Amino acid sequence: MNNSALKVLNKYYGYDNFRGDQNEVIESILNGRDTMAIMPTGGGKSLCYQIPALLFKGITIVISPLISLMKDQVDSIKTLGIRAAYINSSIAQDEILNICSSLKNGGVKILYVAPERLESPDFCSIIKNLPVSQVAVDEAHCVSQWGHDFRVSYTYIWKFIECFSRRPVVTAFTATATDEVREDIVKQIHMKDPAVFISGFDRENLKLCCLKVGNRFEYVLDYIKANLGQSGIIYSATRKKVDNLYEKLKANGISVGKYHAGLSAEDRKKNQEDFVYDRVDVIVATNAFGMGIDKSNVRFVIHYNMPKNIESYYQEIGRAGRDGEKSECILMFSPQDVITQKYLIETSIQSPARRMNEYKKLQSMVDFVHYNGCLRKYILNYFGEHVDYDECGNCSNCIREGKYVDKTVDSQKVLSCIYRMKREFGVNMIVDVLRGSTQKKVLQYGFDKISTYGIMKNYSKNGLSNFINTLIAQGYISLKEGEYPTVILNSNSVKILKGKEKVVLKEPTKVEKITVNSNLFELLRNCRREIARGEGVPPYLIFSDTTLREISSRYPVTSKQMLDISGVGELKLKKYGDIFLKIVREYVEKNNIKSNWYFKGNLSEVGSRKNGKLKTFEITVNMLDENMGIDEISSKRGLTVSTILSHIMKYVEQGNKLNVKMNFDSLFSKEEENMIVQVIKKIGMDRLKPVKESLPDSISYDKIKAVILKDYILKDNS
Repeated sequence: MNNSALKVLNKYYGYDNFRGDQNEVIESILNGRDTMAIMPTGGGKSLCYQIPALLFKGITIVISPLISLMKDQVDSIKTLGIRAAYINSSIAQDEILNICSSLKNGGVKILYVAPERLESPDFCSIIKNLPVSQVAVDEAHCVSQWGHDFRVSYTYIWKFIECFSRRPVVTAFTATATDEVREDIVKQIHMKDPAVFISGFDRENLKLCCLKVGNRFEYVLDYIKANLGQSGIIYSATRKKVDNLYEKLKANGISVGKYHAGLSAEDRKKNQEDFVYDRVDVIVATNAFGMGIDKSNVRFVIHYNMPKNIESYYQEIGRAGRDGEKSECILMFSPQDVITQKYLIETSIQSPARRMNEYKKLQSMVDFVHYNGCLRKYILNYFGEHVDYDECGNCSNCIREGKYVDKTVDSQKVLSCIYRMKREFGVNMIVDVLRGSTQKKVLQYGFDKISTYGIMKNYSKNGLSNFINTLIAQGYISLKEGEYPTVILNSNSVKILKGKEKVVLKEPTKVEKITVNSNLFELLRNCRREIARGEGVPPYLIFSDTTLREISSRYPVTSKQMLDISGVGELKLKKYGDIFLKIVREYVEKNNIKSNWYFKGNLSEVGSRKNGKLKTFEITVNMLDENMGIDEISSKRGLTVSTILSHIMKYVEQGNKLNVKMNFDSLFSKEEENMIVQVIKKIGMDRLKPVKESLPDSISYDKIKAVILKDYILKDNS
């Protein structure tokens, strides 16, 4: 591990260790090799080019697609004491000249530029004579016409790089790129034998939910009211829908703003800043909003309408929980959404090849909506990351209470109907035949004469359509792609028709709080808001929610202890330490709290790391040592019981001894424990899903995990 990079990480950013592939990516760049990194949103991509920028002798130029994204990034690193600037169309000419002068005099270490600026001969003539060590391409998927956000201006990047007499290191970063897009990025930017790092697309802190609810607005309003004070984004497909939703939420007393391309530039800027600076809690927007948002404390993202493809969806939900805290992503679906997205494809894309590609992506999105298995697994597989689990425990399909129902007979009716119709039709025609419709086309083709006509009248039109789409999403039926896809049988269909395979599916969701904040956390958050208002910066730039939550869990009362908190570096300690320490000291004294402080140097019993700050699971164990119960820790840390149980399991599985007697009485009854143990004896516990299916619906995954922890993991540990 590069010691210089670690020192920079600690001094400026307040962290002791890199996450995931960050260290390897940085090493590659510092060794002078072209490097591409695919990291999930919130995975720390910017650190990967900012730290080399601080260690290189010359300047780093970052090519970034949006004005707001540049401003957020520059504001953020300036608060850390890093010399940075940006040049785009929002900057006056005299200011650009001043920035160029600073570049020549060594006054700017990192320069963010819009891709359009690369086409300016004047700009290129100035830059090519400067010592540029690195050109970093942010949101690199924009360079590929097969990506979901293609920008023509990105195709000039390779020409810009060629203007230097001494070629800088070229780096590229994105969160969403399929194999095809990754190859296109390397080709379009003319990267030379790049090192490619794929960190994985999973965002474990995001709960994924896909809902088909009758009254969408009523659900959204209830959800926001249950989570008042939390920051959230609501995406809608059209400007008209955004305006309508905004007015209705405002009329119901919600602190809300709106954003779409139909607003003036001035209004867009104001509304975006209101959201970023926490002056409003919620913003309703089209997909024109968000790429430039680096706001770390967005706790929920709601898609009021289905987006056009998985890439857009995953990038948009990536705006939630960038600080690593628990956050929720809710996708609401109506069949009308598909019609809207097809219309947008037809009216916005001229190339037949690109149009067909977009239809293919749209179908993947539709399949996702109707998928009956793990939603997280579906997305990861889509991006080429194959996982071997059946359930993630943090999506609506995996945690939804309900019975698994054998739908083989109904599936056979659908498949038999498709077979007997002899010709290829879309879902709607099949629904009409199965429900016994007297539509002209149904009678014209003689479908009222086949044996499957009307045999599924018990289903509503929407219900049957959803069922058939679920069979498609599960791979039991296939679709021929196109503007009007048609349904065809496949090898899985044959197995079901012959009775060789069963179709078992899980048969709305109640609104819950995302997280519960402690009183100290709220005091710290209010303090952060006041400081941010005085400095004219977004609150999350002072300290992230993660940092505030750790402070409210560990109660630091000295500067030395404060420096041990993740996200508190020397510069921020000097600037803000005394203010926050005063609040903690007063809270500890007022509430007569016994210190549960543990220094990183005193963790001899924790074998997971040396000289590092406490990991999140270590904090949980320390709170257990203070005789706190699982429910109490869950409440204080704002984490689910399931997460707390996972922390304890992780600690023990790393070979550590748990020196505390745990009380499980609040988690399960003796009767429930016996039932779970009996099932595990029969079928084992390698996978939780079969265990859950063999138990009554009242026994949740949390209860199963708690029993496994008590009766198996801790027993082996004693």
